Amino acid sequence: MSARRCDAVVVGGGLAGITAALDLAAAGARVTLVERRRRLGGLTWSFPHAGRSVDNGQHVFLRCCRAYLGFLSRIGSSGDVELQPRMEITAVRPAPVPGGTPTRGTLRRNRLPAPLQLGGSLLRYPLMSLSERLGVGRAVLALLRAGGDGADLDRETFAAWLARHGQGPGAIDALWDLITVATINLPSREASAAAAAMVFRTGLLEDPTAADIGWSRVPLGTLHGERAAATLERAGVTVRLGETAHCLTARGSGETGARFELQCEGGSVGSDLAVVAVAHTAVGALLPPGSLTDQDRLERLGTSAIVNVHVVYDRPVTDLPLLAGVGSPLQWVFDRTGSSGLAGAGQYLAVSLSAADHLVGRHPEVITAEVLPELEALLPEARGARVLDTLVTKERTATFRAAPGSTALRPGPSTALAGLAVAGAWTATGWPATMEGAVRSGHAAAEAVLGTPDRHLPTEEVA
Repeated sequence: MSARRCDAVVVGGGLAGITAALDLAAAGARVTLVERRRRLGGLTWSFPHAGRSVDNGQHVFLRCCRAYLGFLSRIGSSGDVELQPRMEITAVRPAPVPGGTPTRGTLRRNRLPAPLQLGGSLLRYPLMSLSERLGVGRAVLALLRAGGDGADLDRETFAAWLARHGQGPGAIDALWDLITVATINLPSREASAAAAAMVFRTGLLEDPTAADIGWSRVPLGTLHGERAAATLERAGVTVRLGETAHCLTARGSGETGARFELQCEGGSVGSDLAVVAVAHTAVGALLPPGSLTDQDRLERLGTSAIVNVHVVYDRPVTDLPLLAGVGSPLQWVFDRTGSSGLAGAGQYLAVSLSAADHLVGRHPEVITAEVLPELEALLPEARGARVLDTLVTKERTATFRAAPGSTALRPGPSTALAGLAVAGAWTATGWPATMEGAVRSGHAAAEAVLGTPDRHLPTEEVA
C-alpha cells in the first residue's frame, strides 16, 4: 500500500511513537499521533520542583546508540547533549569503617582496538584483586565466541554464565554488574545471559569508541518532548495530547490491509495504517483481537522498576559528572546541577537505583534516610554539607524484565493484520529496554506498515 494518499494513526508519544510518526509523515502519510499524557517523551520527561527542573530518571546513552543519535539530530537536539571524547567511569567503594576514605578506581579507554581499549585501566583497577583482573580475559574471550548461540544464552542467568567462565562475586560486583544493572535494569543473578552478552559485545568488544557515555545538558522534557513537538508540527503530524485511546478496531483484512478505527476520548480516528507504541502492559487492551499471536506472552515479560533520589546540597560535593558505586546500595550518581537550572553555589545530585522493585512500596522519607549516609560514604565532601532538599521519583514499570527466556517473549513489529504494527523498547529490537531500543522499534514499526524498508535511517552523530 502506498502511504502517499493514506491516513496513519500512532498511539503513544514516547520515543518509539514519535519516531514512527515522523517516518510515516516522511513517507507521505497524513499522520495523527494520540498520547494520553499532556506531554510527549514517554518515560523521559521533566517537571518543575522548587524552582528547578527535575528529570524523572537519569537517561544516558552510548556512542554506539546510532539510531538515538539520529533521533536527536532529527529533532534538533544534538547540540544539547554531552558525549565523552573517551569512555571514563569513576567507581567508588566505601571505606570498611564509617567515616573512612573510600577507594576510587577509573575505567578509561585508551587508543587500542577493541577489546583491548580497557586493558590498561583494568590492570590498575583497585576495586578488584589482581587475580580477578587477570581473570576477566577469560570471560571476554568467551563473549567474543558467544555471538551465535543467543537461544542457549537466554536459558541461563548472566551470573551463572560468568561463574562458568571464572568470574567470582568480587569481579561481578566491581565490574560486570556495574554495566549490567544500569543497562538491563536487573543484576546479573537475574538477567538473561543473552541480553547481557549483547550489551557487552556491542558496547565494549566490537568498537573501542562504542561505550563513550553521553547525557543531556538540558531537561529531558526539553531535549525530547518540546523539540519533538516542534518537529512533528513541521512534519504536518496532528498531535492530540491528553487523550486516552480506548481500543483499535479493524474492518477487513488480508494482504490489502484493513481499515482501522481508533476510539478516543476526543473522538474516533480512522486510518489505513496504525502503529501502537505503548507499554507492553497496555498494548493488549488496545489491539484488535488476534492481531498478536500468543498475546499472553507479553504478561510473562514482567516489569522492573527504577527509583531516583534527588538531593540538593548547599555546596559542591563532587567534581565528577557521574560516578558508580561498588559495594554500595547506590549504583550510579549523576550531577544534574547545570541541567536543572539550580541557582546559587549548591549542587544537585541524582542517585539512580535500578532493579528497584523492593523500593517502590517504601515511603520516600525512608528511602532518602538510607541514601544520604551512603552518599556520604562515597563522597566525603558531602559529610560537611547541608542538605537543602530531597525528592524521590519512582518508575514502577520502567522496563520489561530481561530475565532468562525473555528474548523469545518479545514480538517483532508486524502483527497478523497488514498495516498494523507495534512499537516500544519491549519489542524484538535486539537491544535492552533503552532509548536506542525505543527509537529502533519506531523505525521498524513504520517500515512494517509501509511495506517498504528504508535502509537510510538517520544515523548522524553529535560532534
